[in-house]
Amino acid sequence: MITKQAAIVVLCMLAPALTWAGPERKEKANADVMAKIKEEGSLRSKVMEFAFRLTDVSGPRLAVSPGYLNAANWAKQQLVTIGLSNARLEAWGQFGKGWQQEKCYVAMRTPYYTPIIAIPKAWTGSTPGKREYKSEVVLVKATDSTSFASQYVGKLKGKIVMQLQRDTLRPSFTPDGRRYHDSTLTKMANAEPVQRQNPDFPIGPDMAQRFQRMNQMRRVSDLINKEKPALILSYGSRGTDGTIFVSGGGGYAPGSPMAPANVVISSDEYMRMQRLLEANIPVTVEAQVRTSFFTDDMNGYNVLAEIPGTDPLLKDEVVMLGAHLDSWQGSTGATDNAAGTSVMMEAMRILKAIGIEPRRTIRIALWNAEEQGLYGSRGWVKNNLADPADMVLKNEHSKLAAYFNLDNGTGRIRGIYTQSNLLVKPIFQAWLDAFGHPDAKTVTISNTGGTDHQSFDAVGIPGFQFIQDEIEYDTRTHHTNMDSYDHLVPEDLKQAAQIVAHFVYMAAMRDEMLPRKTLPKPRAARQ
Repeated sequence: MITKQAAIVVLCMLAPALTWAGPERKEKANADVMAKIKEEGSLRSKVMEFAFRLTDVSGPRLAVSPGYLNAANWAKQQLVTIGLSNARLEAWGQFGKGWQQEKCYVAMRTPYYTPIIAIPKAWTGSTPGKREYKSEVVLVKATDSTSFASQYVGKLKGKIVMQLQRDTLRPSFTPDGRRYHDSTLTKMANAEPVQRQNPDFPIGPDMAQRFQRMNQMRRVSDLINKEKPALILSYGSRGTDGTIFVSGGGGYAPGSPMAPANVVISSDEYMRMQRLLEANIPVTVEAQVRTSFFTDDMNGYNVLAEIPGTDPLLKDEVVMLGAHLDSWQGSTGATDNAAGTSVMMEAMRILKAIGIEPRRTIRIALWNAEEQGLYGSRGWVKNNLADPADMVLKNEHSKLAAYFNLDNGTGRIRGIYTQSNLLVKPIFQAWLDAFGHPDAKTVTISNTGGTDHQSFDAVGIPGFQFIQDEIEYDTRTHHTNMDSYDHLVPEDLKQAAQIVAHFVYMAAMRDEMLPRKTLPKPRAARQ
C-alpha cells in the first residue's frame, strides 16, 4: 500500500510541472528540479564534509578570532570550488578585539587531587606567571555591595575566588534529545497572529525576585573583578554531568580593560568545592590559564557568494540564504552553527550541481558575530538595505526578494516560521506540500527570534527561520563544551539542505517577489 506522502513524491517525478492553487495566486513547482534536488542531496551530499572542515579542522570560531578567519577563508574558497561567483570576505564594520584560549589547566590539589573540567570565558585574561598558579580558594559569600565592602575589599588580589551559589543539583528524568510532537506542530500551524507585546508589561513577583538576585550576583561579580584576583572560578549553572555552558566574560571593545582570568567549571565540581569550604575544609587549586588578544584588524567579516540570475528583467533582484559562521569557544560550534552553515553551503552546491539557471540572483551569506548581537547581519543590512533607526531605504532594499536562515541546531526541518507575514503562509504551504517530505509540513504565522533573520525583518525584508527539531540543542549542545561534530545528525542535515534548496529555487523563479509586511517605522518613532 502506497502512503499519501509517497504518492505525492511519485507524482512529482512523473509530471513535468504541477500547480497548487493558493488563496491569492498559483505556485508552480518544477517536478524535474525537485527530483534532481532530492537525488543530488541524498546520493552525493557533502554537508558532513563541510561540517567536518568547520568543526574538527577549524576549531572554535569566536568572532574575529584566528579560528573564525581560518574558517571564513576556507568557506570562501569552498564556495569558489562549488562554482559560485563573486565569493568574498566583506567587512561589515568594526567589532573589536580578537581572542583565543591557548592553555587551560585547572585541578584541585587539597584536600586531594582531582582534575577539573574548565573552559575560559571569552575575552578574559591569563593567570599570573609562567607556571601553574597555586592558591587556597576564597569563597565569597557577599550578596550585595555593602556586605562585599565590609568583608572582601582589599583581600582578593592574587587569590583564586568563587562565589557562593544557592543551588541544588537535581537528577533529570526527561531525555536530552527530542523531536517535535505532532500535536505541537499542529498548534504552531493553527496559531493566530498576535499583537506586539508591550515592552513594559508587568512581571510576576517570582520573576522579579529572580531578576533581583541575578542583578545582585552580577554586581558582586563586578566588584570581584575590580579586586584583580588571579583566577575566578565561575559556576556552570545550567550544565550537569560535565556539560559547561560558557560564553563571554570580558570586554572586546577597543580600549576596554582586561578582565581577570575566569573559567567556568562544571556544576558538580563547583558544588563539591563549595561544600568543603562551607565545612571549613581548606581547598587548594592550581591552574594555568593562557589567553591571547588580537588587535591588528578589529573589523568583522562576513562571507558572501552568488549564483547570478539569468532573467533580463529579474536578475538584479536577489534571494538570500544564510547562517552564522561564528561560534563560542567552549567547543567547535557544531550545532551552533556549523550545522546551519554547512546546510546553506550544501544547498548552494546542490543548486549549482544540478545546473539551475535562476531568474533572480541567489546569494549566500555566512555571518560574523551573531553570538554577540547579530552584528554581522545587522552591519550588512545597515550598509546595504536600511538602518532601522531612520528607515532611509537604500537601492538594494527594493531588490531583495527574501532571506532564509537556519540556526536552531542539527535537527531536520519541520516547517517554517512566517514572522507574522500572513500573505506568505499559503505560498510556503504550497512549497512544502509540493516537496512532499512527510516530516516538513508546518507553516506557522508565529515569530521566532534570536538569530539573523531578525536583521532583515527589522527593515521590512521578508526574513524567515525554519522550524527544526530540537534534538539536544537547549539541553546539551547550545553554547557548551559538548557542541562538537559527534552531536550532528547527518540525515537531518541532508534533509534540511534539500528543503532549503527547494525554497530558495522557488523564490528565485516565481514571477513576483514574495509579499512584504507593512514597512516598519523608524526605531526612534517607535519609542
